[in-house]
Amino acid sequence: EKMGTRKAELTEMHPQGSRMRLEFLIPARGLFGYKSEFLTDTKGEGIMNHVFEGYEQYKGDIERRNTGSLISFETGEAVTYGLYNAQERGQLFIGAGTPVYEGMIVGASPKTEDLVVNVCKRKHLTNTRASGSDDALRLVPPRVLSLEDCLEFLADDELLEVTPESLRIRKRILSNTTRAKMRNKA
Repeated sequence: EKMGTRKAELTEMHPQGSRMRLEFLIPARGLFGYKSEFLTDTKGEGIMNHVFEGYEQYKGDIERRNTGSLISFETGEAVTYGLYNAQERGQLFIGAGTPVYEGMIVGASPKTEDLVVNVCKRKHLTNTRASGSDDALRLVPPRVLSLEDCLEFLADDELLEVTPESLRIRKRILSNTTRAKMRNKA
């Protein structure tokens, strides 16, 4: 089923002992990000190999992701308090102390639309302290994306920055207000 959404055609299927061997003809662009899905689906037991078969006619667009992005609201350094609030809205790609800028994608939203989150937001300090209120906030470990994961995650309005130190996904238009105006015009 997952191979079908990636424009693959099943060419051969035959059993080998207790396992099943499946051969597909699939565009190379359809393999982006599939290996991690394959390993998850087969619980790490599957073996995947690919060989260039030849050039073929364009088979159409491959369905993109159906999730939105969590986008940084402002430039600064991501702090635990801001990340704690943002992790309730989706899966994060960054941890505390990571430099971020407006328009940078810091996570994936389970909803189809993009959400702007403030990961630089600090907790306001007051002189009143309640016992237990200053407990350390627990963050879910961020999902670290490989180059292949980043390329698969990209939407049409997003870009990938590759540097020796990091991989960062960002919106093509960085300003939140400009993006909102463009969205309203469309």
